Amino acid sequence: MGVDGPEVAEPERLAAAVAERLPALGHGAVVVPAPGFYRPASLRLEHGRTDPDARYTDWLDTGALNREVLDPLGPGGSGEYLPVLWDLARDRAARVPRRPAPPGAVVLVAGALLQGVGLAFDVVVHLRLSPSARRRRTPAEEQWALPAFDRYDDEVDPAALADAVVLADHPEKPALVLGGRWG
Repeated sequence: MGVDGPEVAEPERLAAAVAERLPALGHGAVVVPAPGFYRPASLRLEHGRTDPDARYTDWLDTGALNREVLDPLGPGGSGEYLPVLWDLARDRAARVPRRPAPPGAVVLVAGALLQGVGLAFDVVVHLRLSPSARRRRTPAEEQWALPAFDRYDDEVDPAALADAVVLADHPEKPALVLGGRWG
């Protein structure tokens, strides 16, 4: 399951909340934060620290996410996954061991710009923020990335691709819309 949305919409928080409830429904859960699969700074920031096009296309290592998480936890996979590949703070390999997933676990990959990049999710929940809400909620030092999210909306239309959309302009009043083709 992909939990897609800009960082200010807190997709990792939603993924953790869903994972917390799954055992009561008879399912184990694995939460994998997409930032743990960002590329090294030398690749991610090759065009500068504030390039919105690089933020859109160059940060997430989709090949590694498929290879280390989705394929091993998918049908016919080993059942063991790598919870994080890259330590962003130290800008080096995280060097964590593989972990076994509980049998039949639901895998929740949480992060930004996850759709339309070759990741095969069975279900996607998109946390949608209007452009004005993104601007309002994004800290000043991160505003440089806003054009990446505008481009994502225009080129990928993540709300239309998602199986469910959470309207998250007002974090205290989220609204769930089932079926991403809502408008």
